[in-house]
Amino acid sequence: MLPSVFISHGSPMHALEPGPAGEAWKALGRRLGKPRAILIASAHWETDSPMLTGSAKPQTIHDFYNFPEPLYRLRYPAPGAPEIAQRAAALLKDADIGASIDGARGLDHGAWAPLLYMYPEADVPVVQISVQPALGPKHHVNVGRALLSLAEDNVLVIGSGHMTHNLRDWSRGRGAPAPYAREFQAWVFDKLNEHDVESLIEYRARAAHGVRAHPTDEHFLPLFFALGAAPERAKPERIYDAIDSGVLAMDAYVFN
Repeated sequence: MLPSVFISHGSPMHALEPGPAGEAWKALGRRLGKPRAILIASAHWETDSPMLTGSAKPQTIHDFYNFPEPLYRLRYPAPGAPEIAQRAAALLKDADIGASIDGARGLDHGAWAPLLYMYPEADVPVVQISVQPALGPKHHVNVGRALLSLAEDNVLVIGSGHMTHNLRDWSRGRGAPAPYAREFQAWVFDKLNEHDVESLIEYRARAAHGVRAHPTDEHFLPLFFALGAAPERAKPERIYDAIDSGVLAMDAYVFN
Protein backbone atom coordinates (compact mmCIF):
# COMPACT_ATOMS: atom_id res chain seq x y z
CA MET A 1 0.00 0.00 0.00
CA LEU A 2 1.35 3.39 -0.96
CA PRO A 3 1.96 6.07 1.67
CA SER A 4 0.38 9.50 1.44
CA VAL A 5 2.58 12.54 0.94
CA PHE A 6 2.58 16.23 1.84
CA ILE A 7 4.73 18.65 -0.15
CA SER A 8 5.39 22.35 0.28
CA HIS A 9 5.50 23.40 -3.37
CA GLY A 10 7.26 26.72 -2.94
CA SER A 11 7.28 29.70 -5.26
CA PRO A 12 6.47 29.07 -8.94
CA MET A 13 10.18 29.74 -9.53
CA HIS A 14 10.95 26.30 -8.11
CA ALA A 15 9.70 24.95 -11.42
CA LEU A 16 12.61 26.75 -13.14
CA GLU A 17 15.15 26.81 -10.31
CA PRO A 18 14.28 23.81 -8.14
CA GLY A 19 17.37 23.89 -5.94
CA PRO A 20 17.53 21.49 -2.97
CA ALA A 21 13.74 21.17 -2.87
CA GLY A 22 13.80 19.83 -6.42
CA GLU A 23 16.45 17.29 -5.44
CA ALA A 24 14.23 16.16 -2.57
CA TRP A 25 11.28 15.80 -4.96
CA LYS A 26 13.41 13.80 -7.41
CA ALA A 27 14.55 11.49 -4.61
CA LEU A 28 10.96 11.03 -3.45
CA GLY A 29 9.83 10.02 -6.93
CA ARG A 30 12.66 7.48 -7.18
CA ARG A 31 11.82 6.12 -3.74
CA LEU A 32 8.09 5.72 -4.37
CA GLY A 33 8.40 4.29 -7.84
CA LYS A 34 5.84 4.75 -10.58
CA PRO A 35 2.25 4.57 -9.29
CA ARG A 36 -0.80 3.77 -11.38
CA ALA A 37 -1.97 7.36 -11.00
CA ILE A 38 -1.64 10.42 -8.75
CA LEU A 39 -4.42 12.24 -6.91
CA ILE A 40 -3.10 15.60 -5.76
CA ALA A 41 -4.76 18.33 -3.71
CA SER A 42 -3.41 21.77 -4.50
CA ALA A 43 -3.87 24.91 -2.41
CA HIS A 44 -4.37 26.82 -5.66
CA TRP A 45 -7.79 25.39 -6.50
CA GLU A 46 -10.43 26.62 -4.05
CA THR A 47 -14.08 25.57 -4.30
CA ASP A 48 -17.14 25.36 -2.06
CA SER A 49 -17.23 21.54 -2.26
CA PRO A 50 -14.69 19.01 -3.56
CA MET A 51 -14.10 19.00 -7.29
CA LEU A 52 -11.84 16.74 -9.34
CA THR A 53 -10.28 17.20 -12.75
CA GLY A 54 -11.88 14.85 -15.24
CA SER A 55 -9.99 15.73 -18.41
CA ALA A 56 -8.08 12.99 -20.21
CA LYS A 57 -5.52 15.63 -21.27
CA PRO A 58 -5.33 18.30 -18.56
CA GLN A 59 -3.76 21.60 -19.56
CA THR A 60 -0.82 23.16 -17.71
CA ILE A 61 -2.20 26.21 -15.90
CA HIS A 62 0.17 29.13 -15.30
CA ASP A 63 -1.70 30.66 -12.38
CA PHE A 64 0.79 33.39 -11.47
CA TYR A 65 1.84 36.81 -12.71
CA ASN A 66 5.01 38.88 -13.27
CA PHE A 67 7.42 35.96 -13.35
CA PRO A 68 10.18 35.36 -15.94
CA GLU A 69 8.87 34.48 -19.38
CA PRO A 70 10.55 31.02 -19.54
CA LEU A 71 8.35 29.91 -16.65
CA TYR A 72 5.27 30.38 -18.82
CA ARG A 73 6.72 28.12 -21.51
CA LEU A 74 6.92 25.15 -19.16
CA ARG A 75 4.42 22.37 -19.75
CA TYR A 76 3.64 19.23 -17.79
CA PRO A 77 1.79 17.06 -20.31
CA ALA A 78 0.80 14.18 -18.01
CA PRO A 79 -2.42 12.44 -19.00
CA GLY A 80 -5.48 12.67 -16.84
CA ALA A 81 -7.28 9.72 -15.29
CA PRO A 82 -11.04 10.22 -15.69
CA GLU A 83 -11.76 6.81 -14.20
CA ILE A 84 -9.83 7.68 -11.02
CA ALA A 85 -11.72 10.97 -10.81
CA GLN A 86 -15.02 9.10 -11.08
CA ARG A 87 -13.97 6.58 -8.44
CA ALA A 88 -12.81 9.31 -6.07
CA ALA A 89 -16.07 11.20 -6.49
CA ALA A 90 -18.01 8.00 -5.73
CA LEU A 91 -15.92 7.32 -2.61
CA LEU A 92 -16.57 10.85 -1.38
CA LYS A 93 -20.29 10.53 -1.97
CA ASP A 94 -20.28 7.22 -0.08
CA ALA A 95 -18.82 9.21 2.84
CA ASP A 96 -21.61 11.81 2.53
CA ILE A 97 -19.22 14.37 1.05
CA GLY A 98 -20.67 15.90 -2.07
CA ALA A 99 -18.19 15.95 -4.95
CA SER A 100 -18.24 16.78 -8.64
CA ILE A 101 -15.98 16.59 -11.67
CA ASP A 102 -14.69 19.47 -13.78
CA GLY A 103 -13.96 18.15 -17.25
CA ALA A 104 -12.18 21.29 -18.43
CA ARG A 105 -9.82 22.36 -15.65
CA GLY A 106 -6.11 21.63 -15.93
CA LEU A 107 -3.27 21.33 -13.40
CA ASP A 108 -2.08 24.43 -11.54
CA HIS A 109 1.49 24.98 -10.38
CA GLY A 110 0.77 23.56 -6.93
CA ALA A 111 0.39 20.24 -8.75
CA TRP A 112 2.70 20.36 -11.73
CA ALA A 113 5.73 22.16 -10.24
CA PRO A 114 6.69 19.36 -7.82
CA LEU A 115 5.53 16.62 -10.21
CA LEU A 116 7.87 18.05 -12.85
CA TYR A 117 10.71 16.74 -10.67
CA MET A 118 9.06 13.73 -9.02
CA TYR A 119 7.97 12.28 -12.37
CA PRO A 120 9.79 14.25 -15.09
CA GLU A 121 8.63 11.96 -17.89
CA ALA A 122 5.04 13.08 -17.22
CA ASP A 123 3.97 9.49 -17.76
CA VAL A 124 1.87 9.03 -14.61
CA PRO A 125 -1.80 10.05 -14.99
CA VAL A 126 -2.77 12.93 -12.67
CA VAL A 127 -6.07 13.98 -11.14
CA GLN A 128 -6.23 17.19 -9.11
CA ILE A 129 -8.70 17.75 -6.28
CA SER A 130 -9.68 21.15 -4.90
CA VAL A 131 -9.57 22.46 -1.33
CA GLN A 132 -12.46 24.08 0.55
CA PRO A 133 -11.09 26.83 2.83
CA ALA A 134 -14.52 27.64 4.23
CA LEU A 135 -14.86 24.10 5.60
CA GLY A 136 -11.64 23.96 7.62
CA PRO A 137 -9.01 21.34 8.49
CA LYS A 138 -11.28 18.60 9.88
CA HIS A 139 -13.23 18.47 6.64
CA HIS A 140 -9.99 17.86 4.74
CA VAL A 141 -9.01 15.04 7.09
CA ASN A 142 -12.40 13.47 6.30
CA VAL A 143 -11.91 13.97 2.56
CA GLY A 144 -8.54 12.25 2.70
CA ARG A 145 -9.93 9.44 4.86
CA ALA A 146 -12.73 8.80 2.38
CA LEU A 147 -10.10 8.25 -0.33
CA LEU A 148 -7.84 5.96 1.70
CA SER A 149 -8.68 2.88 -0.37
CA LEU A 150 -7.16 4.43 -3.49
CA ALA A 151 -3.69 3.73 -2.12
CA GLU A 152 -4.49 0.01 -2.17
CA ASP A 153 -4.91 0.32 -5.94
CA ASN A 154 -1.49 1.98 -6.39
CA VAL A 155 -2.83 5.54 -6.56
CA LEU A 156 -0.46 8.00 -4.89
CA VAL A 157 -2.29 10.62 -2.82
CA ILE A 158 -0.44 13.93 -2.37
CA GLY A 159 -1.30 17.15 -0.59
CA SER A 160 0.55 20.14 -2.07
CA GLY A 161 0.53 23.31 0.01
CA HIS A 162 2.98 24.92 2.42
CA MET A 163 4.17 24.42 5.97
CA THR A 164 4.11 28.20 6.43
CA HIS A 165 2.63 30.71 4.00
CA ASN A 166 2.63 34.37 4.98
CA LEU A 167 3.14 36.31 1.76
CA ARG A 168 3.24 39.66 3.54
CA ASP A 169 6.23 38.50 5.56
CA TRP A 170 7.70 36.88 2.44
CA SER A 171 7.59 40.18 0.56
CA ARG A 172 9.64 41.81 3.33
CA GLY A 173 11.77 38.95 4.49
CA ARG A 174 15.07 37.59 3.29
CA GLY A 175 18.05 36.03 5.00
CA ALA A 176 17.96 33.93 8.14
CA PRO A 177 14.84 31.90 8.96
CA ALA A 178 12.34 33.81 11.06
CA PRO A 179 12.02 32.34 14.57
CA TYR A 180 8.25 32.00 14.28
CA ALA A 181 8.56 29.90 11.12
CA ARG A 182 11.07 27.57 12.81
CA GLU A 183 8.87 27.34 15.90
CA PHE A 184 5.77 26.50 13.86
CA GLN A 185 7.71 23.83 11.94
CA ALA A 186 8.78 22.28 15.23
CA TRP A 187 5.27 22.43 16.69
CA VAL A 188 3.78 20.65 13.68
CA PHE A 189 6.59 18.08 13.72
CA ASP A 190 5.88 17.29 17.38
CA LYS A 191 2.11 17.03 16.93
CA LEU A 192 2.47 14.78 13.90
CA ASN A 193 4.78 12.45 15.78
CA GLU A 194 2.41 12.44 18.76
CA HIS A 195 -0.48 11.63 16.39
CA ASP A 196 -2.24 14.63 17.93
CA VAL A 197 -4.53 15.36 15.01
CA GLU A 198 -6.97 17.27 17.23
CA SER A 199 -4.34 19.89 18.10
CA LEU A 200 -3.32 20.17 14.47
CA ILE A 201 -6.93 20.70 13.42
CA GLU A 202 -7.16 23.52 15.97
CA TYR A 203 -3.73 24.92 15.09
CA ARG A 204 -4.95 28.50 14.84
CA ALA A 205 -5.85 28.45 18.54
CA ARG A 206 -3.27 26.00 19.88
CA ALA A 207 -0.04 26.87 18.04
CA ALA A 208 1.69 30.03 19.28
CA HIS A 209 2.31 31.19 15.71
CA GLY A 210 -0.53 29.45 13.87
CA VAL A 211 -2.23 32.57 12.59
CA ARG A 212 1.02 34.25 11.55
CA ALA A 213 2.23 31.07 9.83
CA HIS A 214 -1.07 30.89 7.93
CA PRO A 215 -3.08 34.14 7.79
CA THR A 216 -5.46 32.08 5.64
CA ASP A 217 -5.96 28.32 5.72
CA GLU A 218 -5.71 27.25 2.09
CA HIS A 219 -2.00 26.41 1.95
CA PHE A 220 -2.14 24.33 5.13
CA LEU A 221 -5.24 22.32 4.21
CA PRO A 222 -3.40 19.88 1.90
CA LEU A 223 -1.52 18.61 4.97
CA PHE A 224 -4.83 17.56 6.51
CA PHE A 225 -5.85 15.90 3.24
CA ALA A 226 -2.63 13.87 3.27
CA LEU A 227 -3.11 13.04 6.95
CA GLY A 228 -6.58 11.70 6.33
CA ALA A 229 -5.37 9.59 3.41
CA ALA A 230 -2.52 8.07 5.44
CA PRO A 231 -2.63 4.51 6.74
CA GLU A 232 -3.89 4.29 10.32
CA ARG A 233 -1.21 5.28 12.84
CA ALA A 234 1.15 6.02 9.97
CA LYS A 235 4.60 7.16 10.94
CA PRO A 236 5.35 10.72 9.74
CA GLU A 237 8.73 10.96 8.06
CA ARG A 238 9.97 14.47 7.31
CA ILE A 239 12.07 14.30 4.18
CA TYR A 240 12.75 18.02 3.69
CA ASP A 241 12.57 21.04 6.03
CA ALA A 242 14.33 24.10 4.61
CA ILE A 243 12.97 27.65 4.88
CA ASP A 244 12.97 29.87 1.79
CA SER A 245 13.21 33.68 1.95
CA GLY A 246 13.26 33.58 5.73
CA VAL A 247 9.58 32.69 6.20
CA LEU A 248 8.38 30.05 3.71
CA ALA A 249 8.84 26.66 5.38
CA MET A 250 9.24 23.98 2.70
CA ASP A 251 8.61 20.85 4.79
CA ALA A 252 7.69 17.62 3.01
CA TYR A 253 6.40 14.50 4.73
CA VAL A 254 5.76 10.88 3.86
CA PHE A 255 3.10 9.13 5.96
CA ASN A 256 3.82 5.41 5.88
